[in-house]
Amino acid sequence: MAIIRGINYLRGKLKAKRDRVLTRYRYYDMKHELRDPSPIIPEEMKRNYASVLGWCAKSVDSLADRLSFREFDEDEFDINDIFNQNNPDILFDSAILSSLIAACSFIYVSKDGDDVRLQVIDGANATGEINPITGLLYEGYAVLERSTEGVPTLEAYFDGERTIYYDQGILSLDVPHDCGVPLLVPIIYRPDATRPFGHSRISRACMSIMNKARNTITRTDVSAEFYSFPQKYLLGTDPSADLQDGLDRWKMTISTMLTVSADENGGHPVAGTFPQQSMEPSISQLRMYASLFAGETGLTLDDLGFATDNPSSAEAIKAQHENLRLTARKAQKNFGRCFLNTGYVAACLRDDMSYNRKEFYKTKALWEPLFEPDFSEFSAAGDGLQKLITAAPGYLGPDNLRDMLGIEQSKNPFPSGE
Repeated sequence: MAIIRGINYLRGKLKAKRDRVLTRYRYYDMKHELRDPSPIIPEEMKRNYASVLGWCAKSVDSLADRLSFREFDEDEFDINDIFNQNNPDILFDSAILSSLIAACSFIYVSKDGDDVRLQVIDGANATGEINPITGLLYEGYAVLERSTEGVPTLEAYFDGERTIYYDQGILSLDVPHDCGVPLLVPIIYRPDATRPFGHSRISRACMSIMNKARNTITRTDVSAEFYSFPQKYLLGTDPSADLQDGLDRWKMTISTMLTVSADENGGHPVAGTFPQQSMEPSISQLRMYASLFAGETGLTLDDLGFATDNPSSAEAIKAQHENLRLTARKAQKNFGRCFLNTGYVAACLRDDMSYNRKEFYKTKALWEPLFEPDFSEFSAAGDGLQKLITAAPGYLGPDNLRDMLGIEQSKNPFPSGE
């Protein structure tokens, strides 16, 4: 049995973790301020050419958009009904997106009359002490409302018997329940033994690589000014003469024809142009960082805006995103267990009964296919499925065919042979 530490301990724990979570949200929202360490570029020019790059957001969205939760199979406790009453199209996507950014989000379970309510809370506003075996909490803490200055105004403390609410730091409501577990469920991305609350999709490596890419873009923008207007020079001018009296520097910069009069001795200055700066080194450096970022996140250079040869088929696209597919498959396992934990807690609250967690072992999470097949695949799939049905009768049915093809069985199918 874990030691119950209380709300003050959890407040301190959230305060210690909140800054790093908010940092990752700033990277996702492309609002993180970056200071260019270059001592050559003046500070004013750095501010004028401050760059914004959305690679971190792309790494999160590319995975989140492929994770589409469908429903629970073998649902003996009708937890699908609970989710269907809580706007599942937004609930699941919001929980997944927040978990990919912050490593962990939470679903707050409460009751309004006879209805069970589910609310997603991001990792910057909730924490707890986790049971590493079940993935449920021993105790939890969440900030439900904050002031405009970010100060908590409504807090909730969760244990296995009650939810206690604090308004402006003062106990305002104590709601008991018979669930036996806290009504705050963690939704975790890639947990392990040392980090049971998971890992963020926006890793330190992602942030470092993107920072260097942003600095490269800033230097490229500054260099573009010199690339557009290469520096010129004059040799043999009279040191005692004021150049501004005889020549207009702006005219020298943009004019295609320049006339310089000779002096009384017939001498005249010699004009020239410094070699024009090339943009290629900066472009190659940015492409290098894009390759590093793609390798870190399982994306391709096409995903990051560097066009390559277009894949010829859906199978080729899948092959290019093999690492992303494996990452998404692992994420489905993690999130499926967490959503089942949420359904378990919600069913306990709905029925006012402390069910045994083992009773839900038959219930499984179903997901839509990670890659939607195109029409060219249906022909090849049809031949393969026909051979499999002949070789192993009864092995395939509407349920696992949908898992493979992502198409729900028609409620009004065409007659056989049409």
